Amino acid sequence: MEFIQQDWNWAWATLAAVSGTLLLVTSLRGGGRGVSPAQATQLINREDAIVVDVREAGEYNAGHLLDARHIPLGELAKRTAELDKFKDKPIILNCQSGARSASACSILSKAGFARVHNLEGGIAAWEQAGMPISRKRK
Repeated sequence: MEFIQQDWNWAWATLAAVSGTLLLVTSLRGGGRGVSPAQATQLINREDAIVVDVREAGEYNAGHLLDARHIPLGELAKRTAELDKFKDKPIILNCQSGARSASACSILSKAGFARVHNLEGGIAAWEQAGMPISRKRK
């Protein structure tokens, strides 16, 4: 208790409490398990994982993972039926940085998809890892 009462230590204690709460809320929110670009590649090659890009059309057209399906995050809840036949397959969701795809993981998990994964760091991390990018429009 003495630690918290000292000058600025109360601010650090508050920061720790808020950080812990945010971590707990994020983990309880559902969503998918994060995968690195290397882990995503293994899922694609070994388990025929489906890749869904949830970015907007302009971002997708600028470059996306090979054979990625394009369903913008704002349309995903209405278009989950397009993915129903893949409910038991691994699905890797990606966006630019991993934030939007985390929300997409939550949407698909709530819709009954068993194996959803979020590409950690998004397409930015994918490119930084030297992985291939397609610029073909679908």
